Amino acid sequence: MTDKKNKWVLPRHKFIRNLVYPVLVPIILIKYGLKADQFKNRGRQYFIMLNHQTPMDQFFVGISFSGAVYYVATEDIFSNGFTSKLINWLIAPIPIKKQLTDFRAVKYCMQVAKEGGTIAIAPEGNRTYSGKTESINPAIVKLARKLALPVATYRIEGGYGVQPRWSDGTRRGKMHAYVSRVIEPEEYAAMTDDEFLKAVTDGIFVNEAQKDAFPKGLFRSNRRAEYIERVAYVCPFCGLSEFESRKNVFKCKKCGRTVSYGADKKLKGIGFDLPFEYFGDWYEFQNDFINKLDLTEYTDAPLYRDTAKLVEVHLYESKKVLDKSASLALYGDRITVNEGTDNALSLGFGDVKAASVLGRNKLNVYYKDKVYQFKGGKRFNAVKYVNFYHRYKNIIRGDNDGKFLGL
Repeated sequence: MTDKKNKWVLPRHKFIRNLVYPVLVPIILIKYGLKADQFKNRGRQYFIMLNHQTPMDQFFVGISFSGAVYYVATEDIFSNGFTSKLINWLIAPIPIKKQLTDFRAVKYCMQVAKEGGTIAIAPEGNRTYSGKTESINPAIVKLARKLALPVATYRIEGGYGVQPRWSDGTRRGKMHAYVSRVIEPEEYAAMTDDEFLKAVTDGIFVNEAQKDAFPKGLFRSNRRAEYIERVAYVCPFCGLSEFESRKNVFKCKKCGRTVSYGADKKLKGIGFDLPFEYFGDWYEFQNDFINKLDLTEYTDAPLYRDTAKLVEVHLYESKKVLDKSASLALYGDRITVNEGTDNALSLGFGDVKAASVLGRNKLNVYYKDKVYQFKGGKRFNAVKYVNFYHRYKNIIRGDNDGKFLGL
């Protein structure tokens, strides 16, 4: 994808939206148990900020808002050749490089705003793995000030219960999506950046990993715990570990303790007392555990080994498969690929610009001038690679108490 020289906002985008949504909306409402409140934007532009819970969040926004909405989307969807060109022609999303400062994305947003378009972005930059709204980059308020549009905070509730990021399927439950607040330009002009950020954060914050989280009720499925090992890799009893899941339970491969995942989203140890009531509590424990590690102790032998398809991403153009079954090894200071072979690759964290999880469990590593993507099997855990990379970066920056681990 190259810089746009022509208009970004085009009449066909509204036409396509109005053509597709009457068919799409009933399917979404039924599948997700969704109630999406209508917002009377009446043709007025907005900068929409939403929390990110499901892969369909952008469609929830489209149900609430009339007219075309231009979504800021990760660059991964722009690197798939013809498919990317078709998506760009149909809805013209705004590309952004995940986990990197992207001045082009700012320029594109300003162009869309200047042409009269409404823009939507998930300022977390990630779908939640825990049920709690993830970290928000403070730079989002500077972008909002540049655009000078009214800010609509859009809150999605119940998405984690219906479709956790680590899961392949949906549960039968209830969701609610709505505009929680509108912050007018003259209102945030009088705010400090910290006050503005707090207003945005409060407007989209959700924590489903707690008692009495809304919406109440059960989220029914016979595969509630499947693929939770895509995110869980620290056991409260034996530390760094691996897990395996089946239907409504998952267990630690080291100690064998088995945990059930209830329709009420609560966890329960089978035959033992588990120190966590919700997976969000476990997730926070896992982050705290990694943030206390001395990574110099993990540079001689790999912590984890995986197998994944290795792809080189040519941003905004295409992807080239380098190895359909590459061997990965995670150390405290690097990721190695096909170690001990002629085509070995060592991605030292000191030369890695960024690492991010895409979708449920794809791993992108921005190494020097290359972008490598690793797509493992269904049980591949990309989160641990991103967490260890960010722990390393925090230590190198002298921020041993840094909490941000990339999600």
